[in-house]
Amino acid sequence: MALAKVTSVSGTGVFVPGADIDTDRIIPARFMKCVTFDGLGEFAFYDVRFNPETGEKTEHPLNDPRFKEASILLAGVNFGCGSSREHAPQSLSKYGFQAVIAESFAEIFFGNSTTLAMPCVTLTAAEIAQLREAVEADPAVEITIDLAAKRVRSSAGHDFALNIPESARDALVSGRWDPIQELLDNESKVSATAAALSYV
Repeated sequence: MALAKVTSVSGTGVFVPGADIDTDRIIPARFMKCVTFDGLGEFAFYDVRFNPETGEKTEHPLNDPRFKEASILLAGVNFGCGSSREHAPQSLSKYGFQAVIAESFAEIFFGNSTTLAMPCVTLTAAEIAQLREAVEADPAVEITIDLAAKRVRSSAGHDFALNIPESARDALVSGRWDPIQELLDNESKVSATAAALSYV
């Protein structure tokens, strides 16, 4: 089964404030007792979206109805740090995010996101601040992450050069972002190679 090529992602954005947002904040550990990743989306950022004592919604950006349809997450430095849990990018993907723009990413979170075809690209703090200002002034502003041209553009007139490791960019734009699917697609070649090995 050929994987979809991810050359560009477009959608509205929402900014989640804070530096060093770790995977436990993205998806608290108590919600990881699942057999599949289905349903994890509703628990994304749960402990900061809901008051732990009353259960009522907080003023977290994801609770703001203006950003209900946002599919591009804007964040700060070292996003996705902490444990290596795959559940963190899975919960963001199931929530509805298709890409993340941040100042920097934790390496394992970045890799796990790439294998979900969810691009993680970096911009400077000043550039992200400009995008944040634009979407908070008008939540309908559309952001486009153009991986082919290595640009981030917005309907408000922004045009920034993005950064992403070339290996990840190539995997996304060429449709080779899931190594497990690549193995399945090449099962006959794997078997042939194994049969030719004297020690198998």
